This record gives sequence, structure tokens and C-alpha cells, in this order.
Amino acid sequence: MPSTRLGACLPAGRAELVDLPAGRQARWSKVLCMFYVYALSGIEKNYIYVGLTSDLERRMQQHNSGKEKTTRNYRPFQLIYSEIYTSRLEARGREKYWKWG
Repeated sequence: MPSTRLGACLPAGRAELVDLPAGRQARWSKVLCMFYVYALSGIEKNYIYVGLTSDLERRMQQHNSGKEKTTRNYRPFQLIYSEIYTSRLEARGREKYWKWG
């Protein structure tokens, strides 16, 4: 069963997951994934980072805990902007726009 965390994949057209009667299984032919293009700003240093993820909450934790080599020296971060897309291809195009103009 898909996770209900922020950024998790959910069946297309469904706003929430429901319990089904015993013996009945959910079958989903399409899965809707959300992709986030985001911008982080260093709180103590003048630095902006633009990235793409399917789990924004987890990604923020990774940046702020120092697990990412490219942003480790600029933490802590605050989220200053985000956009949501259902296609990774669209999200990647938008990420490139914000990184390179």
C-alpha cells in the first residue's frame, strides 16, 4: 500500500486511501506521483539552492542534517518557494528553468 506521507504516490483521482472489506483488494492501474521543484535559502549564509524531489519533507531534512555534500556548508535552510507537478519531466524542465534561466 502506498505511503500517505507528503510526496508519496497515490492512485490517480483519489484524494485519500480507504479501508476495504476483508477479502477485497484495491487495484490501481494508474498511480499519481507528485514532484516538487523547490528553492532553499541559507538562513545564516547568502546561498540559494534549487532542487527536485518527490518527498519534500524528507529532502528538507536531508539538507538541514548535512547529508547532502553540495549544501552541507550552507545550512540551516528555510524553504522559500515550491511548485508541484504530476510529471517528473515537467518538474525537471522547471528545475532547469530556475537553475539556468
